[in-house]
Amino acid sequence: MVFQMQPHGVQSMLKEGHKLLSGLDEAVLKNIDACKQLTVITRTSLGPNGMNKMVINHLDKLFVTNDAATIVNELEVQHPAAKLLVLAGKAQQEEIGDGANLTISFAGELLQGAEELIRMGLHPSEIISGYTKAINKAIELLEELVEQGSEKMDVKNKEEVILRMRAAVASKQFGQENILCPLIADACIQVCPKNPMNFNVDNVRVAKLLGAGLHECMVVRGMVLKTDTVGTIKHMDKVKIAVFGGGVDTSATETKGTVLIHSAEQLENYAKTEEAKVEELIKSVADSGAKVLVSGGSVGEMALHFCERYKLMVLKISSKFELRRFCRTTGAVSLVKLGQPGPDELGFADSISVEEIGGVRVTIVKNEQGGNLVSTVVLRGSTDSILDDLERAVDDGVNTYKAMCRDSRILPGAGATEIELARRLKEFAYKETGLDQYAIAKFAESFEMVPRTLAENAGLNSTEIISSLYAEHAAGNVKVGIDLEQGVCKDMSSDGVWDIYLTKFFALKYSADATCTVLRVDQIIMAKPAGGPKRDQAAPADED
Repeated sequence: MVFQMQPHGVQSMLKEGHKLLSGLDEAVLKNIDACKQLTVITRTSLGPNGMNKMVINHLDKLFVTNDAATIVNELEVQHPAAKLLVLAGKAQQEEIGDGANLTISFAGELLQGAEELIRMGLHPSEIISGYTKAINKAIELLEELVEQGSEKMDVKNKEEVILRMRAAVASKQFGQENILCPLIADACIQVCPKNPMNFNVDNVRVAKLLGAGLHECMVVRGMVLKTDTVGTIKHMDKVKIAVFGGGVDTSATETKGTVLIHSAEQLENYAKTEEAKVEELIKSVADSGAKVLVSGGSVGEMALHFCERYKLMVLKISSKFELRRFCRTTGAVSLVKLGQPGPDELGFADSISVEEIGGVRVTIVKNEQGGNLVSTVVLRGSTDSILDDLERAVDDGVNTYKAMCRDSRILPGAGATEIELARRLKEFAYKETGLDQYAIAKFAESFEMVPRTLAENAGLNSTEIISSLYAEHAAGNVKVGIDLEQGVCKDMSSDGVWDIYLTKFFALKYSADATCTVLRVDQIIMAKPAGGPKRDQAAPADED
């Protein structure tokens, strides 16, 4: 007889194979450790001198980038606590489109501080209480550091836009910001509506074409389609456009029918009626005044023949999203049924032409008149990964433009804001009574992570840089940051290094929230995985 020992305690309540981790060592510190591992990856990519990461995802696609949002997306993090930081980074990316690295790295630094406090003997509840006080105070202080007069700006003024955009683009493409920023600013200003709050990021498109270099990049007012026209007509000026979403072809009938043909004459007439029908359709389109026919599906041989006869340019756009953007650019209405379009259903373009750029034939649809709805940044580069990284820099620039349309306030960049926040929060901690003050002091210390990382990534002596920053700020120079090129501390407002207030505001808010959520967990209960490989450590299945 085999004697089986019955589980006791909580285990007896749970199903066989379930696992319970509780207490500081098993749950809290393990969670903190997992989050720290994630931030070790992202932190070295922070700032203009951030290193690139090479990530190969489950589809064998290679990413070479220093963009934290892309890195954590492709890592497919499994640990539940580290996943909270990934979600905080994603929230930042959705809200602002920049600053995901700051969010994740700062949350990791806060958790590192929390771990030291727990080992000192503080309870997680006291740390959470201190951190909550500290983040509220930090947001108050952030308001005070805003540059005077920056709350009013003209979003159509290119100089002001570039000033606010430079830091975001430089953090992705250091040294190229002077080429990229004017391009992005031009593209954004072209599509900015009368009420800037309604600016839509999707209206600035990116076309990536291999070959040449960054100096060959340009902005097109309108769209760049990576396809050739279907017929022989390659160029048209000042044209009306008819768009058919379902394709231009002789449609097969839905019901099956049998046609009995007794003579060659009947066969000829049968073929002729089909031909006449197609000609009638194409002629009706040509009669409406349209010179360009855009199809969302296939274009039949016979239809193409008649389009050529009536001198119609034929474009095929198979992506329905691209087709919608095309309609938005030209003001056309996508028609479902083949037939004569009404005057209000036709779109208009100043010119549609096929050009060869770097061995690729592209169709450029231009609308030079103001109030344009879509503009495209054409990027050139030697490899796909360089183009992808340039696209992320453009994406950050466009998102920054959207943020400045909402709130144009700016803060001193290059680590100046963080050091000032650290200095003032430390003063605030000394005035507090109770155990909260230790947590507030740790929160203040965590801000040093930004200048320290910027200095380390640039190969400078971080301890020396931070002490000289503190000395400058104590003397009242609140705009002093790190000049990474010369390796010295100086007033960065003269170099035009500014950060958008909203980016910092949300990054600090999200990282403090994520940190407090991780610290509030004191037990992890894991179900037994249904089949499949055994689970190691605390990593339950994704329950999104």
